[in-house]
Amino acid sequence: MSDTINIGILGASGYTGFDLIRLSSLHSNVNIKYASANTNAGEKISNFFPHLNQLNLNTFKKWEDCNWDSVDIIFSCLPHGSSQDIIKNMPTSNIIIDLSADFRLKDPDVYKTWYGRDHEAKNDKILSKILESSVYGLSELYKDNIKSSNFIACPGCYPTASLLCLAPGVKSGMLDVNNIIIDAKSGISGAGRSAKKELLFCEVGEGAKPYSVANHRHIPEIEQELSKLSNDSDVKINFTPHLVPMSRGEIVTIHAKLMNGCDFNSLFDFYKNSYKETPFVKVLDSGINPDTLNVRGSNMCHIGLYKDRMDNSVTIIGVIDNLVKGSSGQALQNMNIRMGWDETMGLNQIALFP
Repeated sequence: MSDTINIGILGASGYTGFDLIRLSSLHSNVNIKYASANTNAGEKISNFFPHLNQLNLNTFKKWEDCNWDSVDIIFSCLPHGSSQDIIKNMPTSNIIIDLSADFRLKDPDVYKTWYGRDHEAKNDKILSKILESSVYGLSELYKDNIKSSNFIACPGCYPTASLLCLAPGVKSGMLDVNNIIIDAKSGISGAGRSAKKELLFCEVGEGAKPYSVANHRHIPEIEQELSKLSNDSDVKINFTPHLVPMSRGEIVTIHAKLMNGCDFNSLFDFYKNSYKETPFVKVLDSGINPDTLNVRGSNMCHIGLYKDRMDNSVTIIGVIDNLVKGSSGQALQNMNIRMGWDETMGLNQIALFP
């Protein structure tokens, strides 16, 4: 399939929204029909995002004023809660790629526990059907499911990095799924674009701090997917996120245990083989350390594996750009897969270094 399609973007004025505009503008098969942002409706997009002023873009529109029947694919970059409230009003014929958390968790009760509000799927037939049929959009793991799905729930940035680092070892049984510690660090853009005191430059500029210790909302998402990969319904992980003073980028350092009978060299070779055909995940050679600078602005995930000094222990380190592979880039990758295109289309940007 090679025809140009029309896309519409809900919540286009946030960080994930404008990166989706940036990346989509480089895609030869995509026309941005609508960029909706109700709070900024009527404002010229190039004035709001001056770095996009070379693009021929119109103004932000209210989502209610857009003809969504004229759109082939809808990307929802809305916050959790808002996404499900608006998506239920979209035409059922559309392919929807959701970047929020609203359809990642299959259990509405788990969603309520971690997001503090009822999931409307419990009372709304349309949303219930969407939740039931939605595919978790981690491109490298669920490509076959994505190919035929009309609703793709893109992973969060921390789950993307963590699961790509863990998936081969957990699925193969080479890693002990009950002994996983994830130390994660993200740039400030991961907290969104809304004004918050704790995100002011003077609050974050020369420090690093943990947040949501032991109760970050991405924990159940990671556990849900590790449970599927391992066929263990009771997976629990230790996950601690941190904010670090950079705009974009993410690094996860994972401490795990090798299962009895598995040695590090076999694990390393298995990872190399598992990702050898994937364009956006690279297992680095021994002695090369992952660095967020080496993936900045790209859709790449770099993974490094290390043998620990402790017996049967391994450290796995992964880096991504949280706004690209961790969000908008992966959404476009999923679009490419769904449309039957080369999954690298529009995503061949080399990382910005230094």
